[in-house]
Amino acid sequence: MLSPMITAVAAFLIDALIGDPRSKFHPVVLMGNLISFLEKIFRRDSDGYIKKICMGGILVSLVLIISYGVGVLIVVLASLTKSFTAKIFIEALALSFMISPHSLAEAGREIYSLLDAENLEKARQKVGWIVGRDTEFLTEPEIVRATVETVSENTVDGIISPLFYFAVGGLPLAVVYRAVNTMDSMLGYKNEKYLYFGRVAARLDDVANFIPARITAFLFIAAAFILKLDYKNAFFMMKRDAMKHPSPNGGFAEATVAGALNIQLGGINSYFGVPHFRAYMGDPTEILNPEHILGTIRLMYTATIIFLCLSLII
Repeated sequence: MLSPMITAVAAFLIDALIGDPRSKFHPVVLMGNLISFLEKIFRRDSDGYIKKICMGGILVSLVLIISYGVGVLIVVLASLTKSFTAKIFIEALALSFMISPHSLAEAGREIYSLLDAENLEKARQKVGWIVGRDTEFLTEPEIVRATVETVSENTVDGIISPLFYFAVGGLPLAVVYRAVNTMDSMLGYKNEKYLYFGRVAARLDDVANFIPARITAFLFIAAAFILKLDYKNAFFMMKRDAMKHPSPNGGFAEATVAGALNIQLGGINSYFGVPHFRAYMGDPTEILNPEHILGTIRLMYTATIIFLCLSLII
């Protein structure tokens, strides 16, 4: 029973040392290609909303079946090796593609460096790669807010959720989770194109992240305690503000991080030139500045290590 958690720790170390290679053969890229291929088959603008929901559900089912099968195949192939170390390495390498702490930290640190160098234009461009909102007119505090929100929220679906499902059901379930999250990122939009076709993908992602999001909030509180941040305020803001988020899960990470750093997240975001208000989380005790990006990254890594340690102990 210890080998799965050794695999998880090894996957984390591989990601920390090597990072996420940018390649057209990356498993998540291949998932995206599969989803795009199936979308061309099943989505028709002329379909009624019920048919769109059904066709979207069929796409989701096929992607889940294929993803689980690939995960099982990797486990079977790894088990054929005579070396225990080789088996652990193969599964850990595959799992490392399902998590993204290195990529999140790298993006956050690059934005921090650009802000520190007062290169606001480049920072706007870079933050535009990791958020969906308009970024061309963002001020420095708004760039910091966007980065902190993204790193904290993606700690759930980019790290804790895949590790949680690996702990529950091994590599196949971790691969399935990554497929669920990828489908949501590609299809789960509330616009005319995907409102109905992507509904099953979006709802499934909400369900899949329900438990991990709440686990992540408590991991952030523990991390805040270890890092000597305001862990009491993190707990208070989680209780007060988490459910204000438009997502049933996103607020648990954001509100807790806001409390730990004594900052306020949320506010006006612009999408395709149209402003949208997102409920505030946390109180603006401190003015948002680039150091809060580094604080969020430290919280992310500490929360991840706590989760891995608890998994080993349990």
